[in-house]
Amino acid sequence: MTSERNRLGRGKTLFLDFDGVLHASLSAKGRYFERMDWLVRALDGAAVDVVISSSWRFHHAFGDLQRFLPVSLRPQVVGCTGPALAGRHARWCEITAYCATHRVREWRALDDSAFEFPAGCPELILCDGSLGLDELQVSTVRHWLAGI
Repeated sequence: MTSERNRLGRGKTLFLDFDGVLHASLSAKGRYFERMDWLVRALDGAAVDVVISSSWRFHHAFGDLQRFLPVSLRPQVVGCTGPALAGRHARWCEITAYCATHRVREWRALDDSAFEFPAGCPELILCDGSLGLDELQVSTVRHWLAGI
């Protein structure tokens, strides 16, 4: 599933990891999604599609993944990246495969695993996995969405 904006090659897409972004990588179950308010702040009022690139997609149905997010963000969640790819920069390969299939031209990835992307990947917005999303990443996303 994808939005009309991106099927036609317009719009922006944010690829979203969960662990190390929406909560610290080693969070206990009761502390999942502690950083969700930061994501809401980053995407507030933005015209952006969100695609889940988290490994959670292998263990949860798409509808369940949407329900982990606030009601206000759910309409923006348009899909998940495809099957797991092995090898060097696997997450980046999964994302670029999604982009090719869905004709996505402009994207960013919120992720905490730099090794999953080529060195210096300009689309990666790197989070500190021990903390998750914070002001630096929110500012970076907001600037990208505003075209700054």
